[in-house]
Amino acid sequence: MERIRNASVTQHPPPEVRIRSRRRLRACHECDWIMALPPLRPGEEADCVRCGHDLVKRHAFPAQRSLALSLASLVALALALSFPFIGFSTRGVGNEIEVAQTATQMLEHHQPIVAMVVLMSIIVLPAIYLLTVVWLQISLMLPRRLPYSRTLARGLSHIAPWLMADVFIVGTMVALIKVAGLAEISLGPSFWAFIAYAILLLATTLSLDKDWLWFSLSGEPLAPEGTRTGETAASQGLTGCPTCGLINCLDSEGHGRCVRCSEKLHARRPRSLQTTWALLFTAAVLYIPANVYPIMYTTSLGSSDPQTIIGGVIYLVSHGSWPVALVIFVASVIVPIGKLLALVWLCLVAPRAPGMRSVVRARLYRLTELIGRWSMVDVFVVAILVALIRAGALMSIDPGPAALAFGGVVIITMLAAMSFEPRLLWDGSEDPCNPMDSPDDDGLHGDHSGLASDTAPSPHRTAPDEQGSTP
Repeated sequence: MERIRNASVTQHPPPEVRIRSRRRLRACHECDWIMALPPLRPGEEADCVRCGHDLVKRHAFPAQRSLALSLASLVALALALSFPFIGFSTRGVGNEIEVAQTATQMLEHHQPIVAMVVLMSIIVLPAIYLLTVVWLQISLMLPRRLPYSRTLARGLSHIAPWLMADVFIVGTMVALIKVAGLAEISLGPSFWAFIAYAILLLATTLSLDKDWLWFSLSGEPLAPEGTRTGETAASQGLTGCPTCGLINCLDSEGHGRCVRCSEKLHARRPRSLQTTWALLFTAAVLYIPANVYPIMYTTSLGSSDPQTIIGGVIYLVSHGSWPVALVIFVASVIVPIGKLLALVWLCLVAPRAPGMRSVVRARLYRLTELIGRWSMVDVFVVAILVALIRAGALMSIDPGPAALAFGGVVIITMLAAMSFEPRLLWDGSEDPCNPMDSPDDDGLHGDHSGLASDTAPSPHRTAPDEQGSTP
């Protein structure tokens, strides 16, 4: 009951092929629909038939692939922290910085929260994530699992949204363009190492096969007896674990704990709408000083010039840097406002009867999750310029109060998106299947030679099936 995309020729059987006596069931984390996973080959993925959410992505050689990428990323990070990052010089005065100074300089300017956000998002959390991946993949290659493997695996999904090395690279490019006309810029070895690190970190996150990882760590416990596909998990007193994917029973109050990874489970996230509303209100309040107050002060020849977010966009436009101005305007104005409005609208329509197809609202929710972190570009630009432009009264840049306020807007809106319960968008929906699909579509896309027809049933079959029946 899934769509399979991007098929390729397999070299090794996928994990689920090892279980031939029963089907592996999954409940979609976004719409709560229960489905049976077909055997997947490397390069294939299974999507929820109801909302289109990615359920499983299968990779070739998942342990070796993730281990190689994570080790390479750690090496690149070590190199990025060991050499000069960027430098500038003007009128015989210059400065050269390392990556870590983008955080330490903010600390010296009495911006400890911004400094911590920069340090955690580009160095500390990515390093923890990569070391965890190395630990887990080595553990899977050993006869006995290393200690704390399940605890560490559970933490991966919580860390991943806060990895922002790629956003930092964009912020660096914007910062360099802003000062290119004022001073001579030099790129150190660390600059190129950091680009490699950001790319490898992104590749590592994309290479992780969470379904295979948990299958290899703890096997595949049986789904609760009598679990039916083609229905929601909540209607059967069940829920899917958002961490490992396993379907679990809930108590009479709709709470429980996953039997495989020990994650806390809920039929619906407690007080989701109230928490989201509170966070959205806080973000909206912070967005006012973030745009009214200066985000940085530029000192040139003893004269200080405050610059707001919009002022920075106007400055770039006046100097002919239209592409960079557009990036800043979209990331710092359009994205935060759009995300706030989108989440407000989702909170308003979630408890009501759907006036629009649920799949459209689900896609809007995914978009808010995807774009939110890119608003950190402006915060990173300030951190880089503050650390780099240190030439005394001749030229210097200091952070303004808006840097903290805007950073708070970005983080709080990300937390708001995480606290929102997307399954509320589907509660009461009359459409059991994705209305975007044709009823004649068999749900299979790509090359499926070798897949038996009974392992990939039509995604449009809505009649409930017992767990023990033929998939």
